[in-house]
Amino acid sequence: MVEDEISLRRVLKVKLVATGYRVLEAKDGKQGLNLAIKNKPDLILLDIIMPVMDGLTMLSKLRQDKAGADIPVIMLTNLNDTEKMRTAKAGGVSDYLIKTNWTLKDLLKLIKQKIG
Repeated sequence: MVEDEISLRRVLKVKLVATGYRVLEAKDGKQGLNLAIKNKPDLILLDIIMPVMDGLTMLSKLRQDKAGADIPVIMLTNLNDTEKMRTAKAGGVSDYLIKTNWTLKDLLKLIKQKIG
């Protein structure tokens, strides 16, 4: 999970761990990219607006690395921006979720569909 909002990161981690998932956390895209390439997670939850390196830049760099080329990525963002959505989809994002338009239950169902 790559998310700069500490409170959201904590809530998601608690719920994901309680559901049986192992969670790696990063607070910015640079840290997230390093974790993803080193650990090759089954799935990445990725914010767009973050310090140091934004999510779209991280996604681009992730896809350029052999270790990150095929990792499913779900964007979780506050940006309801058609251009950002197109860029994310072109970069291989499987889903683009606006933070105000989903519930934790919806997210868990989507994660389960992606990785079991």
